[in-house]
Amino acid sequence: MNIITKYFPDLSENQITQFNQLGFLYKDWNSQINVISRKDIDELYLKHILHSLGIAKVIQFKDKTKILDVGTGGGFPGIPLAILFPNVDFVLVDSIGKKIKVVQEIVNKIGLSNVKAYNKRAEEIKEQFDFVVTRAVAQMNKFIPLIKGKMKVDSFNELKNGILFLKGGDLTEEIAESKKTVSIFPLSTYFNEEFFETKVVLYTRVK
Repeated sequence: MNIITKYFPDLSENQITQFNQLGFLYKDWNSQINVISRKDIDELYLKHILHSLGIAKVIQFKDKTKILDVGTGGGFPGIPLAILFPNVDFVLVDSIGKKIKVVQEIVNKIGLSNVKAYNKRAEEIKEQFDFVVTRAVAQMNKFIPLIKGKMKVDSFNELKNGILFLKGGDLTEEIAESKKTVSIFPLSTYFNEEFFETKVVLYTRVK
């Protein structure tokens, strides 16, 4: 938990409590349903929670922003971002029902009122959003068609409405194949830990 307050020192008491609860809740649920790699569960705060919050170093979402987290798995990056931005609305979707069950239980347990979770594919969601966030779900050129028609036209955040990808490794080919203008934000700019040396946030607009 200290690694979260190290980089986000202005958390409220309620936010600190919610982040603290995640450690126990994920370990408990992971022993029943494998939503996080067994080898990663002991590094939950570094590899999942802080990694998710890398998006918050790229953009501070304004109140009333609406965000879709596609392929959320156990709730990443959606749940950590929803704790950090309590006045932003999040919709978390995953096609695997048992993972969404865990998400819903954790959301209820920590009292997140700004999150809705659905066992659906992205294509089934009919709402429109300011941003889509996702973590290592698919190649960009395969992912972008999945959220076609889901982006609001009018933007009011510092970045124009678009997709924020959490990714790692050599992305040169993937970015080229996407045929999109992509901004790259290395997470090593914001976080000192070795884990982030190859991790980035990619941002692209989708109309």
